[in-house]
Amino acid sequence: MNLTSIHPCARIGANVTIGPFTSIAEHVEIGEGTWIGPHVTIMDYVKIGKNCKIFPGAVVGGIPQDLKFAGEVTYAEIGDNTTLREYVTVNRGTAASGKKLTKVGNNCLIMSYVHVAHDCCIGNQVILASFAGLAGEVEVHDDAIIGGSSGAHQFTRVGVHAMVSGGSFFGKDVPPYILAGRRPLSFGGINLIGLRRRNFTHEQITTISEIYKTIYYGGMNVTDACSKIEADFPASPERDTILSFIRSSKRGIIKGVGNLDEE
Repeated sequence: MNLTSIHPCARIGANVTIGPFTSIAEHVEIGEGTWIGPHVTIMDYVKIGKNCKIFPGAVVGGIPQDLKFAGEVTYAEIGDNTTLREYVTVNRGTAASGKKLTKVGNNCLIMSYVHVAHDCCIGNQVILASFAGLAGEVEVHDDAIIGGSSGAHQFTRVGVHAMVSGGSFFGKDVPPYILAGRRPLSFGGINLIGLRRRNFTHEQITTISEIYKTIYYGGMNVTDACSKIEADFPASPERDTILSFIRSSKRGIIKGVGNLDEE
């Protein structure tokens, strides 16, 4: 007895394992070497990369939980070597956003019960711990970590190599390279251990630290602090990443420690 439901038009790569009671829809592409456990649902318009692992109960490609969605064809994409643990949900994009795509990158670990809403863009090497929830159009950049039971407001962003503590709720952007914690979510210093693990040099870490001292402790508004950083610090990937992230923020960045204004 066949205990799976795989549409004959689904494109299944070589050496793909599919467990019992799993459903795979017509407009699905699965890369070679991927393991899909039992009781997984892969709905239409989904592309899954190579060597992924998808655990029981996960649902990929569900229609957006957005009242503006009108049944249009939109997509969800999972990169290579990414793991979705038990009961993860990844919804498709929406036309209203202009993106039509929800994307999870390569080498990510999406732990159990995480929700990735419509039009989110998750970078590479990202970790989302259990029960984290991302609202629509959230961006999580490469090498970022969001702790368990955290919630991200729609349109917020988390910068590269940033780490957000568990149980956090945030409606403003979390800049690159930092630790963020407390309530309301606040700047908590540099992600020193994470940067060292990823082979940032002492000079790079010092530069990042000095830039954030200017932003959070320099007594200036964010616009003036960015201008001072541009004038006082030589161009570098780290400086330019920070400035580009902050200047492109639409919701503003999280506050420094001691600022108790609500987000």
